[in-house]
Amino acid sequence: MPHSKKKTSGFALERSVTYRLHSLSKLTDRSSQAAYLEDAQIPLSEGRCLAAIGTLGQLSVNDLAAKANLNKGQASRAAQQLVDQGLVRKSASDTDRRGVFLSLSAAGERVWQRLALVIQRRNAEITACLSASEAAQFDQLLDRLLAHARAAADPLAGTD
Repeated sequence: MPHSKKKTSGFALERSVTYRLHSLSKLTDRSSQAAYLEDAQIPLSEGRCLAAIGTLGQLSVNDLAAKANLNKGQASRAAQQLVDQGLVRKSASDTDRRGVFLSLSAAGERVWQRLALVIQRRNAEITACLSASEAAQFDQLLDRLLAHARAAADPLAGTD
């Protein structure tokens, strides 16, 4: 039986915000993956973890997952790969016997410095089609959209 095409009046999937944000994310992830591998010799998920630790300092696996936009399993696997490569050190938590903290090793710091340049270059490439004022406005709009989405995801955040 042929699949029927039902059209909802006035709705165009390819014009929806969620569709376009997801498409942009997928397209930029693809080219970022190639750049991370070529310029820093590190896969994208490991690079995101290394960048989070390099930027924020010592992190737990849960915090790493949140900051690197990965689920806990992905963050744990990527962190272990970074530990195995000697780029990240694990240290035991003083308060939780099962907990560990992750921090950069000296080798990890060197890779992080290369990776930071890749990230800066990728940001410039992604926004190259925007004027300086458009890029500044886009930056502000992204901040607002993220704050709005975070508030919707956790309406109790920030209340006591």
